[in-house]
Amino acid sequence: MAKLYFHYSTMNAGKSTLLLQAAHNYLERGMKTYLLTAHFGHRTVEGKIASRIGVEKAADTFATGENLYQKIERRLSARPCDCIFIDEAQFLEH
Repeated sequence: MAKLYFHYSTMNAGKSTLLLQAAHNYLERGMKTYLLTAHFGHRTVEGKIASRIGVEKAADTFATGENLYQKIERRLSARPCDCIFIDEAQFLEH
């Protein structure tokens, strides 16, 4: 059975750092991950999850209003993974 973990906190609390650390731990064990973050047209760096301490990792992006379920289904059918990490989840819609 799949599990959902939702970490929330104030800004500058280290949420992205925690996400990147967890993704790294999966990769160290030979497991595949899929990283997603919100698409922001005004950011200079698109398609990356970055922490303020300088750690960063490439990530797929989702736009507000995009069908995330379909996006993940397409990705999983092309390249299965063991864990999905989503940064900036406050921009998800139902």
